[in-house]
Amino acid sequence: MDTKMQDKVAYFIAVISEFASFHSLSNSQAYRYLERFGGLDFVNRFYNVEHTLPFEDVIEDLTAYCHRKGGALV
Repeated sequence: MDTKMQDKVAYFIAVISEFASFHSLSNSQAYRYLERFGGLDFVNRFYNVEHTLPFEDVIEDLTAYCHRKGGALV
């Protein structure tokens, strides 16, 4: 795996972990929620922008995006 891909995978893991902590979920619950409501696709599509932001902003973006897609977390 090249370095760019390793960085992206590490970022995804960090985002899932931060999302889980913020919403008092386990990492597996956070992963399933983000997968179900398109959050992981959102991070993948906008990685170039999202990885430059503080995690607080990324979690806020993800929470709002997933909520618009039917998620219950606010």
